Parts: sequence; structure tokens; C-alpha cells
Amino acid sequence: MSALLTALGHYTYESYLKKFEDWVQKGLTSSSNASPALVEFTKLNWARSQRIHKTIALNPDMIKAAEKLNHTYTWMVITEAWCGDSAQILPVIAEIAKLNPEKIKLYILLRDGNPDLIGNYLTNGAKAIPKLIAVNETLEKEAFVWGPRPSAAQELLQNWKKNPAGRNWDDFEKELHSWYAKDKTQAIQTEFIQLLEGLN
Repeated sequence: MSALLTALGHYTYESYLKKFEDWVQKGLTSSSNASPALVEFTKLNWARSQRIHKTIALNPDMIKAAEKLNHTYTWMVITEAWCGDSAQILPVIAEIAKLNPEKIKLYILLRDGNPDLIGNYLTNGAKAIPKLIAVNETLEKEAFVWGPRPSAAQELLQNWKKNPAGRNWDDFEKELHSWYAKDKTQAIQTEFIQLLEGLN
């Protein structure tokens, strides 16, 4: 866990949102030397994330699981502002953390500024994000690791990789975000209910 202590680019969620908005206003993104496409994704993701904050409906079981936590945890989310999955997921994680701020301390770390850290949490050999690492209050023991997306969405990705059926990445990404829209954050919440209930 020493890597977590020395990792660069820590933000609280509130300071991350301010930085995110600043990047959008200045035509930048969280990665240096990013392509124009990533800058455009960042603008789109800002709108996505703000929409989720305004429309999310938290499951009563989600609220109960967060409020019943017995111990304090630090949640560190490795992400980047240009990541489409993160725009759908990070606001949900933040809303869950807000349910019990005394027990859940949320911090954001940028993937490209922390190569050693993300290197310890690869997904099938890839630096997939967002990735949440939950540790105990002394930062000495992992409570759980989650990400980069809900299992149903991950299955969609794996199926596309096995059989693209003529669909390129842009086509698949549209399908993925359509899935997120139809799901209305319920898959993420269901997985986090199970995770939090397992901590007590």
C-alpha cells in the first residue's frame, strides 16, 4: 500500500470536479499532450457526469449498506477525464461515498500520472479505468478492488472483442453508453451493495 501513500495527483472529488470543469473551459483534458479527440470526449463526459448527478436515484438498500459501515475506508479511484466509462461510473461512486462521509473518504488519482499504481491493478493486462481501490483507514490492507465497469458492461466488451460482427470501436461505444443509459446506474449500485454488505 506504500504506492498509494506516495501516489501523485490526489484530488478530493470536489477539487477534481473543479479541475474537470477548468479543463473543459480551457479546451484541455487530464492527460498532457492529449489528442483533440480526447479533448472532445472530455467535454462530452463533463455533460454525462453532471446529468448523472442530477438524475441518479439511490436504491434504499444502497443507502442502508453505506450507512451501516462499521469502519472507515479510503476509496481511491484511478481515472482520467476523457474516459467514457468513468463519466458514467465516477459520479455514482461519489454519490455513494456522500451517503457516509465519515466512513468513506474518496480521492481521485489520474492514471497517467501514476503509472506504477495502475500497473498494480491491470485488467486482463490493460490499464483499464476507472479502478477503485478501497483500503482500511491505515492504508495497510485492501478491503476490495472494483472496476473498470459493472460486470454486465464488462461482458458486453468481452463479447464485442470476441465477435465484433463488423462493429468498430465507435459503434461498440455507442452500444455501451446506450446500455448505461438504460441501466440507470442500477448495476453499479447492486454491485456496491454487495461489496459494502461484505465489509461488515
